[in-house]
Amino acid sequence: MTLTIPFVLLAGYLLGSIPAGYLAGRWLQGVDIRTLGSGSTGATNVLRQFGKGPALVVFLVDVLKGTAAVLLAKALLEPLPGSAGGADWLSDSWVVAAGLAALAGHIWPVWLGWRGGKAVATALGMLLGLTWPVGLACFGVFLAVLSVSRIVSLSSVVAAIALPLLMLGWFQDQGLGLRWPYLALALLTSSLVIWRHRSNLSRLLAGTEPKLGQKKPGA
Repeated sequence: MTLTIPFVLLAGYLLGSIPAGYLAGRWLQGVDIRTLGSGSTGATNVLRQFGKGPALVVFLVDVLKGTAAVLLAKALLEPLPGSAGGADWLSDSWVVAAGLAALAGHIWPVWLGWRGGKAVATALGMLLGLTWPVGLACFGVFLAVLSVSRIVSLSSVVAAIALPLLMLGWFQDQGLGLRWPYLALALLTSSLVIWRHRSNLSRLLAGTEPKLGQKKPGA
């Protein structure tokens, strides 16, 4: 365990830091996507700059980064014996930490001078690896808001706000007890996503945030 934990955290960060959006810009047009649109390396900015195909690929890669980080941590760190109800809060905590490391890698990638994306897709992947029903529920909230508003940033923020409630409700509904590391993860992820969208929130309040399909700075 002494060496496994640092390995898992480093692997989570490095997986999260794979700069799919940046590479798409370099490969397709030889540009740094961080100089275009919103400056984000995420799929939404890729969609606005390069189209649906590249955006879908970037989205899937960003999702898989989060899932891979968590599944690797689960394979190496859990379950540990002797825990009540089959849940070990210590191994849970390190698995959660690996997921957060992937988010940190996406937002602050070492390869790009610590300037990455807003971590929505990677957070989704992380949730799918941890508790896939909660991940799907969050994605459902995102799609529902997007279908009405056509604003990606608003959909992301609403899904982030819903995450802690969905996580809490899932464990209670399944009778699994309250797993504090998972709830802490939900709260931290929600706060991080909202914080990363603070400029979008300002534009939403001003009524200037672009809708999906508009090639302007946004989510």
